[in-house]
Amino acid sequence: MDPVIPIVDFDRFLHGTEEQKREVARGIDNAFQEVGFVYLKNHGVAKALIEECFAWSEKFFSLPLSTKQLSPHPPGGSHHRGYSSPGLEKVTQNTFDAESISKAREIPDCKESFESGNPLDKAQPNIWPPPHVIPGFREFLEGYFTQCGDLVHKVLECLGLALGVDGPGLAKTHSDSLFQLRLLHYPAIAAEELKGGRRSRINAHSDFGTLTLLFQDAVGGLEVEDRFQEGVFREVEPVEGAVLVNVGDLMARWSNDRWRSTVHRVGVPKAMGDTMEVVPSRYSIPFFATADPETVIEALPGCWGESRPKKYETVTAWGYVQMRMAALYE
Repeated sequence: MDPVIPIVDFDRFLHGTEEQKREVARGIDNAFQEVGFVYLKNHGVAKALIEECFAWSEKFFSLPLSTKQLSPHPPGGSHHRGYSSPGLEKVTQNTFDAESISKAREIPDCKESFESGNPLDKAQPNIWPPPHVIPGFREFLEGYFTQCGDLVHKVLECLGLALGVDGPGLAKTHSDSLFQLRLLHYPAIAAEELKGGRRSRINAHSDFGTLTLLFQDAVGGLEVEDRFQEGVFREVEPVEGAVLVNVGDLMARWSNDRWRSTVHRVGVPKAMGDTMEVVPSRYSIPFFATADPETVIEALPGCWGESRPKKYETVTAWGYVQMRMAALYE
């Protein structure tokens, strides 16, 4: 049975009455408690802009490898910007020791990516390809970053409303907008490579920030873990015109596990059937949000009490994210 990802009309929060806003907040709150994912339609990021971003992504990844490597991702995970070639990054699920990370890398992720962030982020400056290589690329992505950042802040406001947090609520804890825009390309691959476990597109993992926006093409293949059966994954079909939003580990911790950070992966789309020999290329555009670095992460109002004690020690957003980033790159 496929997972039921609720679909919420976010326009009712953006432009609705106070009661409509509260209704949307309840809907997202319930979705995050049940499955950790929600589809938002009428989310405010224009369809034409999303389509243009996918076009830029295809244009960049179609460049020769030597050209893409003119904007290389630096060694390690502390500066997460620039181009990563297939096999460079390996997702892990709460894996931090060197031996476990090395073992996980034995099955490489068959994907390539380009990361960019807030142009004002001095800790992680962007690493762009030379302008003559792909004119207009930088300018477009900087504008797209702003659009996605605005949507993240609106979703955070909505979550604050769900918890009864006054004023701008959670949005003010993300005021620096130190977010990450990722272009992802999964090259075409023999279906048997994936089914046989010799390669993966992206292995089972949970995101480790607060929220993730996911724009995806129609190829499919995204799977989420069944909440009642560990290790059993169900495919999530793309919904045209909607953005998929999910909870990250930091937000789950912050909410004292009120909201679920659900493990997910990318595999062979069911629509391909058992006879499909080659799984076609897939493109997706995730946008990762996390709180400002010095934000203290402890149980939010409405997420703890006498019957629901605090489960986690206090951490800073920066300390937690850097620990998780270190596991992605050698």
